[in-house]
Amino acid sequence: MAAGLLTAIAPATVSAAPICPGAGQAPRVVGSVPGAALEGLTVDAAGRLYTTDLLSGRVFRLSSPGAPAVPIARVPDSGAGALAWARDGALLVGYGADARVIAGDALRHAGIARLDVGTRALRPWVRGFSAANGMDVARNGIVYATNDFGNLIGRAYPNGTVQADWGSLPSANGAVLGRDDRWLYVSRTFVNPGVSRISTSNPRVVQSLLNLGGNLTAAPDGLTLDSRDRPVVPFNAAGQVVRITAPGRYCVLGSGMPLSSVVSYGRGDRGFAAGRLFRAGFDGLIYEVPGGFDRGATAAYPG
Repeated sequence: MAAGLLTAIAPATVSAAPICPGAGQAPRVVGSVPGAALEGLTVDAAGRLYTTDLLSGRVFRLSSPGAPAVPIARVPDSGAGALAWARDGALLVGYGADARVIAGDALRHAGIARLDVGTRALRPWVRGFSAANGMDVARNGIVYATNDFGNLIGRAYPNGTVQADWGSLPSANGAVLGRDDRWLYVSRTFVNPGVSRISTSNPRVVQSLLNLGGNLTAAPDGLTLDSRDRPVVPFNAAGQVVRITAPGRYCVLGSGMPLSSVVSYGRGDRGFAAGRLFRAGFDGLIYEVPGGFDRGATAAYPG
């Protein structure tokens, strides 16, 4: 993206980060999908966790920490990706996150399916994205989708119209809206690694919240927000989960989890409950990160 389109809040490279106050506990495994490469992660109001497998295209559900992962659906095309909740309670499942993403934005093969988690019925909804590696839904029903191997950030409207080129940010990955839907937060995984937020009213307004100075060993991935709208970000290659505390500054909530792909808070008052932070990864494991506990934080859903 041209330098003129970026409003840099924190252009300086960050250095080694401290442990967050109250953090430092060892993460603990609370679920697994053997042989899977987990990409999407969310939790429903009953405290049940959902995750996707890039390799098999399946969607899995875990009823509680320690419970087996039960396959409940398979996407219509390979590469199950991000998960997000629609306003009517359907679980949106991104797909097409397979080898074709190497083509960047040249192909518009990816789509979003709607999954009824009660009946387990899945049906395709929209297509035309270059990928859906990150996804979130605004209160007005607009769905945002990202592609970490391309530049485009797309939107799907409630009537099914797809705007694949709504915004542009190289290697935008993950997607989570702030509580007032004014900003879309994304990680930058491969190009200029870090974290940005994009104005939903004008996608040319992009603010860089964290600049890792070209450090490809971090690889920020699918992020979430805590109860104060602070980004909580997994560093895939580094095996850390961090919290951005101020522009250009972050602290470590947990470590020792290489191949982390996505994080989400829980939801509800049981199972994978609200306030508890969970991580899924390409190693097929789901961890709880005790250092990320935040009583007011929940999985993203259109409120």
